[in-house]
Amino acid sequence: MENFNESDIKYREAKKRVKTIKGFYIHATVYVVVNIFLIFINVKSDSDPLNINNFWTAIFWGIGLAAHGLSVFMPNFILGKNWEEEKIRELMNKNK
Repeated sequence: MENFNESDIKYREAKKRVKTIKGFYIHATVYVVVNIFLIFINVKSDSDPLNINNFWTAIFWGIGLAAHGLSVFMPNFILGKNWEEEKIRELMNKNK
């Protein structure tokens, strides 16, 4: 196994990236477990199991989970590749 230097910028960026991916996986797991439980309880207590009111939490939380996934796996989707670095450079040059 290769030894990594904690002060290496690439290592810190990779470690940060792994942490954000792990956060998304935890979010997705909690989403699935909680919504299976909620849907089971709602369907069991409702006379119409396909009633849309049983699924609102899953729908809106799912939208939030999708946004979280986009921010983790497609961070350059909205602002483009290297937008942040270019903006920093632009502001630094402007303040000289």
